[in-house]
Amino acid sequence: MLSKMHVEPILSALLSRGGEYGELFHEEVTSLSVQREDGKVERVLSGSDAGIGIRLLFRGKTFYAFTNECDGRAVLSLARDLSRYADGGGVPAVLPATPTAARRPSDVRIPPESREVREKVALVSGMDRVARGLSREIRQVRATYGETERRIEVAAHPGVFVSDAQTFTLLTVQCVAGDGSVLTMGYESGGGTCGWEFLEEVLPEELAGKAAGRAVRALTAGRIGGGRMPVVLSSEAGGTMVHEAIGHGLEADLARRGMSVYRDSLGTQVASALVSIVDDATVPGKRGSFGADDEGTAAQRTVLVSDGVLKGFLYDRLHAIRDGGRSTGNGRRESYRHKPVPRMTNTIILPGKTPPEDIVRSVDRGLLVRKMGGGQVNTVTGDFMFEVAEGYRIENGRPGEPVRGATITGNGPEALSMIDMVGSDLGFGLGTCGKEGQGVPVGDAQPTLRFGPPYITVG
Repeated sequence: MLSKMHVEPILSALLSRGGEYGELFHEEVTSLSVQREDGKVERVLSGSDAGIGIRLLFRGKTFYAFTNECDGRAVLSLARDLSRYADGGGVPAVLPATPTAARRPSDVRIPPESREVREKVALVSGMDRVARGLSREIRQVRATYGETERRIEVAAHPGVFVSDAQTFTLLTVQCVAGDGSVLTMGYESGGGTCGWEFLEEVLPEELAGKAAGRAVRALTAGRIGGGRMPVVLSSEAGGTMVHEAIGHGLEADLARRGMSVYRDSLGTQVASALVSIVDDATVPGKRGSFGADDEGTAAQRTVLVSDGVLKGFLYDRLHAIRDGGRSTGNGRRESYRHKPVPRMTNTIILPGKTPPEDIVRSVDRGLLVRKMGGGQVNTVTGDFMFEVAEGYRIENGRPGEPVRGATITGNGPEALSMIDMVGSDLGFGLGTCGKEGQGVPVGDAQPTLRFGPPYITVG
């Protein structure tokens, strides 16, 4: 859409009274979701939305407006209105003649819209059937399929004119099991920034079996005694730990406002020397991947921690300007209705060299976490608490009885410093990360990890 407008005059009007940065962001989204619950298809929803966001940075402040009137005259009028928040000499905007298409991490081989809705209904119906067939104790199944086509264009002074196209696919299944006195839940998901080909790696029946099996096993699981003990996080657990315990604390806006335990830690040891962490939007097919962020900065791989030493933070353009640096390609927004803020993409603890089975064998008595549940972190102090969705006692170096109701608590820098074994495997998780009232798709990943002395607290 921006490529069909006279963008330079609009940006020039926006910057006519001064400003360090002026930006137009156009977004067009089409989506489809199918949900099956209580044994029947509850809804098939499709929709589309489009609009333009306008941003002006002036003397360190952000002024933002948006409209769904994608008409050049309406956008020009809004730009003139927003320009009044500046006070100084204007500058004429200079842009390339046409937008440059961002280089996508991977191509979509099978566009989701090329498949019939009945095929998508069949996916959720199949997951429902498999989950219910696993056990009579399954009381409820909710299976959901979703697809989104998102196209963006970013035009900004000075010199940014970029377009990107993103395709998201997602399958989720949630199962509730009950035996008359106890209800338990299991959840699984799969998908990414990819087309219908995601089903070559994500098997709907396998997702349903895992979710249902987790719920059923929890019915007979016991409690684990509280206290400090060795904890092994399986790569299957996903990367909730890295996302919460350190990822948010490395977003530049939180660090700059003094709301991160890592704010003064650049160049210092913040984790075990075995730990290296990257944020990488270029990983093919993963949920946090894209060609360009929502400010038009090319996707990149940013080293955050190397051999335990903090190397950098995640920047958008605003905070890069404030700190005299460059954006790391982490300026993200939920939609054209929102201003961009620093956000993670795919945040990954890199694999080590130890076979994962050797890590479990190294623990005499402890806890093996196969799946993380919900959690929370105080970014100012680094203190965290996570639920364990699927866990097992480790007895004599072998996984033992399942446990339920377990939580692990600790402090981010302290826990990362306890990691004394790093597996050679790598498992990805996916989700939608919330911050400042916005949700964006993210991925996270980790190898199998062992937390040694003085150990994490298990409750």
